Amino acid sequence: METVQELIPLAKEMMAQKPKGKLVKLYVLGSVLALFGVVLGLVETVCSPFTAASRLRDEEAAVAELRAARERQALRKQALLEKDKQQEAFLGVRALSNRLHAS
Repeated sequence: METVQELIPLAKEMMAQKPKGKLVKLYVLGSVLALFGVVLGLVETVCSPFTAASRLRDEEAAVAELRAARERQALRKQALLEKDKQQEAFLGVRALSNRLHAS
């Protein structure tokens, strides 16, 4: 509120000095940009809890997706290992039976 109270005397003083049009336009532009910044700051302050919550949900979803992918990958590796063991066992039995018949 202090800045608004200081702005009114400044405007009165400027009008008393009869400033040039370019200077007035510059002050108006600066004031509009400052007001725009204040409004954006207020909107960001009000909306930040909602955006933080949505970011947290997005991060949790991404972590859950990564965990699921890791679990699927581990299951695939385990299935491949079991398949390899079965093939080795089958080949070992077959080779053993061939040796018995050959001897």
